[in-house]
Amino acid sequence: MKTNILKAFFLAGTMLLNVGCNEEEFLNEVPLDFYSPENSYISEANFNAALTDLYARVRDIQSISGGADFYSEVLATDLAFNARLENGRIGNYNSAITPQGSIPRYHWVNWYKVISNANTIISRLPSSKLTEAKQKVVGAEAKLFRAWAYRHLVHLYGGVPLVLEEATSPKSDFTRASKEEVLNQIILDATDAASNLPNVGAVTDGKVSKAVANHLLAETYVVLKQYDKAIAAATEVIDNSSLSLMKERFGSLRNSPGDVFYDLFRVGNQNRKAGNMEAIWVLQYEVDVIGGGLTSAGGLNQLERVVSPAVFSIVDPDGKGAMIDNASASTLNSGGRGVSFVQPTDYFLYDVWGLDPKADNRVVNSTDIRTSPFNIVRDFVYTNPASPKYFGKSIIDFPAPNWKAQSWRWYPYPSKVTTPGQHPIGLYSDPVKLTLKTTAGALYRDVYLIRLPETILLRAEAYFLKGELTKAAEDINMVRSRAKAEPVTPGEVSLDYILDERARELVFEENRRLTLSRMGKLVERVRKYNPLNKGNINDYNALFPIPFSEIESNKDGNLEQNPGY
Repeated sequence: MKTNILKAFFLAGTMLLNVGCNEEEFLNEVPLDFYSPENSYISEANFNAALTDLYARVRDIQSISGGADFYSEVLATDLAFNARLENGRIGNYNSAITPQGSIPRYHWVNWYKVISNANTIISRLPSSKLTEAKQKVVGAEAKLFRAWAYRHLVHLYGGVPLVLEEATSPKSDFTRASKEEVLNQIILDATDAASNLPNVGAVTDGKVSKAVANHLLAETYVVLKQYDKAIAAATEVIDNSSLSLMKERFGSLRNSPGDVFYDLFRVGNQNRKAGNMEAIWVLQYEVDVIGGGLTSAGGLNQLERVVSPAVFSIVDPDGKGAMIDNASASTLNSGGRGVSFVQPTDYFLYDVWGLDPKADNRVVNSTDIRTSPFNIVRDFVYTNPASPKYFGKSIIDFPAPNWKAQSWRWYPYPSKVTTPGQHPIGLYSDPVKLTLKTTAGALYRDVYLIRLPETILLRAEAYFLKGELTKAAEDINMVRSRAKAEPVTPGEVSLDYILDERARELVFEENRRLTLSRMGKLVERVRKYNPLNKGNINDYNALFPIPFSEIESNKDGNLEQNPGY
């Protein structure tokens, strides 16, 4: 017995001695009944979940979903203005874009959340159970998200704080890096991604790839005036990524009236699994699926609602309801159930096509399919049989009285912002008449973040800035040829022409504010083309202000405000 007692004391002493030698490890608490950084970044499944969160965050930010204040990607640029003339939707730069305003804070806070989460993934990889090869791929994916976030911040605000480590404690001494330092960090992260990510043909639809990284490299090298490197990165995407422009009808409505440009924006046609070979990065949505972003009662991307005109409210010249059941029919005629928050400018609707806004443009004398009746709806036909006098007739020939009094109720619009005849069955009040419920308004399809024509136009931009106008024209004509548009000559190429071509091809796809800001063209082109904002945009509005709340909370540092604010 005594011997057993002595053994027990000896064992207990040994355990105490071991504990005494590893106090830090003993005191390091790892939660077992809830997720924390200590137990959430161990397995491949853990990291896949963290990466999925990054995809969701980018989708949320870049879905036009934050309320009327947050259509700033297109509102108050050369492409669109606030049709309702309300200051809350950047009707006036002086009241909407301020250090205390919600728009600058929205973009700042949300892109830094992406950066913070990406940093956590990158920092936790070395202590995970992932193989070295897998760590490189996961790290490259996270770095590409970090680069994508800094892309937005640097072009919207200029130089911003570079945060490259996981946040493990509060910090209040941030300082702004220079614009060049931020751009170079984007190059570092995107280069790592281009080296370690699979090609676009080898990833699941919606995932980032080597092509996304090279596209971002091309854009960033253009800003840094390293044109040869920009051309090389863009060429890698254009020639070596199993990508090509779609030139034949395809997808869900290929046997219906339309053209290949129309097909690009129909339901189910955005991904490679549908045969789309020009999609580089596509935001993924699913209807009535948890986490899918869309339900039969609405959803994240409200592009149909905010851009399409409010035709459901139009009455005929006799004051009778113009639409079937006085509701918006899901046809190319009406554009879903819009509310006219974001109206295209005459610059997009007429100037870039060489049209006169005062003329009858129902029949456009142009071979460019991007301005065909399938792709820009320029007429509205009364559809209510209860109005026999005007049923089937044009609103242009017989203007509605409330349209004449309130011009924001109807205007031409690009059909890519809606899905005529392809809304979820739960949104139809009458599936036969294709009338929509009042809950309609979301865009019920996947959404492009990057499409091959943008990369081609980026390379054209680099060629132009390098002085190689012939090659710039050749690239632009790759895009114009698919559209069956007349070719441009080298002497016609300019930065403004490239912006015009981007408008024709990428309207309501690209982040137009970011494009104009990175090219130094925002203020100039708003003053030239935007009737509502040309008199209230200031030179300093070329950049957003740093949110005042960020400056105020940064009490131990110097987060200098942008000039003018």
